[in-house]
Amino acid sequence: MRFTSTPRGARLARRLAAVRLDAWGIAYGTDPHDAIVLIVAELAANAVSHGHVPGRDFHLRLHATPDGRTVRVEVTDTRTERHPRRPTAPEEADGIDESGRGLLLVSQLATRWDWHPCPDGPGKTVWAEYEQVRAALREWNGYDPGVREQVAMDAELDRRIGETRGHTD
Repeated sequence: MRFTSTPRGARLARRLAAVRLDAWGIAYGTDPHDAIVLIVAELAANAVSHGHVPGRDFHLRLHATPDGRTVRVEVTDTRTERHPRRPTAPEEADGIDESGRGLLLVSQLATRWDWHPCPDGPGKTVWAEYEQVRAALREWNGYDPGVREQVAMDAELDRRIGETRGHTD
């Protein structure tokens, strides 16, 4: 999914990720849902704050493994020269800083995270993986959304994204 590199784009990324996770059976209000949404929010905010290039969007990709055990979040921006730094320990952080804790949160919530340069052009992708999602999956009672239904849900999310393009904060 592609979003404008604005605070509004970051909010929309977070909200649509929350909807997609719920559609996948990772219910609203569960620890895995809230943790993954927070990871999306922090990585999207970093893409807007530190990876912004005027006129360029950032990209969000969510992927769940077939067994539902791991969700991978990938956020790609077009700023190659700004690399994410490993966060300092919470006790080393200055208590009056108003920023700089996003990757610290990600490192605490995610099972693992890292970044890599984009192989086919400018930019970088910061990714995080959250495991143990299966514990929060809903009881499907035999219901398994088919490929057509999942494609329809994805198309609806893409349509909603398209409606918001052109709007800026």
